[in-house]
Amino acid sequence: MSYDLAVWEGEQPADDLAAAELYEQLMDSLERHPAEPPTPGITRYVAALLDRWPDITEDDGGDSPWADGPLLNNAFGAAIYFSIVWSKAEEASEYAARLAQQHGLVCYDPQTESLRPAGTTTSRPEPAPKAATKQRGWRGIIGRE
Repeated sequence: MSYDLAVWEGEQPADDLAAAELYEQLMDSLERHPAEPPTPGITRYVAALLDRWPDITEDDGGDSPWADGPLLNNAFGAAIYFSIVWSKAEEASEYAARLAQQHGLVCYDPQTESLRPAGTTTSRPEPAPKAATKQRGWRGIIGRE
């Protein structure tokens, strides 16, 4: 059993619902375009994760929290969807979420259907119109519109 996170480049979604919509689009995009090379920003993020814990494919990776490897192989375009072993999920997911925020990236937790770290949503008096969210969508974030 593993704990998954999705991290991507782009504007911070207005709320968890908007993030969930973008996440669904991300997953659809992954199925259609799995071999797209990661952007420099995602590559830097993965390198920073690996500075903290080695890749499980490395000799010293036995205690790593990553559920598979090489970790960079989980990246595609402006996003990465990766798994953490359950026994290390709390510490590693908290670190990964904070690191994503430091790198100006969006971090989404599909288990809780929420943005990470908590409180990263923007405040708006009214939710963004659904049409506006769909118009930009995931494809807009990675430049495929």
